[in-house]
Amino acid sequence: MTTLLIDGLPATEADLHYLALVNYGAYTSFRIEEGGVRGLTLHLARLEASSVELFGAAVGEARLREGLRAALAGRDAAWVRLSLFSPDIWPRMPSWTGVPRVMTSVSPPPPPLADGLRLQVQTYGREEPHIKHTASMGLIRARRSARTDGFDDALFADPDGVVSEGSSWNIGFVTGDTVVWPRAPMLAGVAQALIAQGLSEVGLDQRTATVNVADLAGFDAAFICNSATPACPVTAIGDQTFAANPNRVERLRAAWATNPVEPI
Repeated sequence: MTTLLIDGLPATEADLHYLALVNYGAYTSFRIEEGGVRGLTLHLARLEASSVELFGAAVGEARLREGLRAALAGRDAAWVRLSLFSPDIWPRMPSWTGVPRVMTSVSPPPPPLADGLRLQVQTYGREEPHIKHTASMGLIRARRSARTDGFDDALFADPDGVVSEGSSWNIGFVTGDTVVWPRAPMLAGVAQALIAQGLSEVGLDQRTATVNVADLAGFDAAFICNSATPACPVTAIGDQTFAANPNRVERLRAAWATNPVEPI
């Protein structure tokens, strides 16, 4: 069962009418564990920055936390999506500025995305990639197209072959004991940040570098990460395959898990 609240109250027909017609907004989503969230401060900070950029004003962390507690109603395990929108913004009337409304959706925790992925490289870049915005048509189409062609998901690269991110996740590459994060316009993922913060504790180094599709054969492994799937091995990118190494994936997940569950 899913709980859907807007500013702490049940969604009205007018609210849903607007949300069905206009997709201007930002969101973040995460797993509730033991009543808290790993990386909650990062999630809320990113959402606040998006609020200022898209609407001209911040919501306020206290208000976001209050709405989250109300929607959870004591549940200590769930999946949450916090979305920002304003019914005063329409395609013909886009100029409104102010504090947006907050939609909080609470549903059962989803399973990990997969236990191994075959990726299709697609020439694509998200609009305003630094924002986790609600315009997801291109992402769904990319994943749909990849699956039609026999792959599991889509990996994005620019026209020069520079790798950025995937349809709903960040990607990392591994060479020896070093994780290489792509340098390109993309969303700064919270799961990616949490793994990065914990790598030294599991004996792994890291660096950021431009990764080109033509260079993939030089890596030992690749993995994807998002809040639902802390680390999932990539078994192939196009024709380039990667050998399975369960120990490496467990070290990445352990790096993510070094970050504590933050209270709401």
